[in-house]
Amino acid sequence: MKSRVGSGLGIRLGFIALLLIFTGALAASDAPAAQVSYPVRPIRLIVAQSAGGSADFVARTYAQRVTELLGQQFVIDNRPGGAGIVGTELVVNALPDGYTLLLAPTSHAINPNFVARLPYDTRRDLASISLLGAGYNLLVVNQNNAARTLGDIIATARAQPGKLRYASSGVAGATHLTTELFRLMAGIDLLHVPYKGAPAALTAVIGNECDFSFGSMASALPLVRGGRLRALAITSRERWPGLPEIPTVAEAGVPGYESSSWQALLGPAKLPREIIDRIYRAVAQSAKNPDMVKRLNAEGMVALGTTPRELDEHIARELAKGVKVTKAAGLNVH
Repeated sequence: MKSRVGSGLGIRLGFIALLLIFTGALAASDAPAAQVSYPVRPIRLIVAQSAGGSADFVARTYAQRVTELLGQQFVIDNRPGGAGIVGTELVVNALPDGYTLLLAPTSHAINPNFVARLPYDTRRDLASISLLGAGYNLLVVNQNNAARTLGDIIATARAQPGKLRYASSGVAGATHLTTELFRLMAGIDLLHVPYKGAPAALTAVIGNECDFSFGSMASALPLVRGGRLRALAITSRERWPGLPEIPTVAEAGVPGYESSSWQALLGPAKLPREIIDRIYRAVAQSAKNPDMVKRLNAEGMVALGTTPRELDEHIARELAKGVKVTKAAGLNVH
């Protein structure tokens, strides 16, 4: 009797072992299919900035390459407003299926320190995919402006406190905080005039509504090369190779000054890891493409394509820095 029980138990255990092996084989055979099942339709990429800005440029440049790699089109949907909050909220509330993504500008890490009641949690409600790129800003003036150097701007601001008007792409946006850092370090008083997006801010300078602006290179450089604006300084640590004649803000009168802007690719929280990895791999491959590197460099940017974890760490650092910048700039939480 015992031998029969032992024999029966052995048969059952053997059957279970075979079943587990068979199930594992099915799972393994399904893994490649799961990877290639995304994407099967166009992907909506919400850019939380107006068309023509640095985030928009980076979005369209990457979209072209990533579309080729993933086999589905990235459709750009510009949703400016609220220093990126409007576009970000749309993605936070989207289905976590990989078909609605966000390209967030630098203001993404500033808003939690500036807006008392954000309609989302910056860390909890979004999934990091990749830090796409970083760039610098040009201090530009109207071609008829009497200022020929950054020193002229500083001297005028000191002689007429609060009179010089600077245009930004929006309150608490990258250009606003870039200028506020300049104001603080130069020890001058300026009048802030916010606009809805970088193109509108630069148009204000062209039309002499404002005296100057720290425009992103993606937005300002074409206007400088077209003779509609004049560049006096760049916010990078060293002179940009493509603009060797333009001094840095640091060497032109504000020692130690440096400021950069960045663009991050994110998705809704609970975005499946396999989808995150698939998009990240396409982005990382795109960032190494020589044509991509050349195109971004021409606009004063560097292609990055970081890992999701690196983007997480970057945002954490930027959030911490945002606390200091907003307090130093005297920006009131509202």
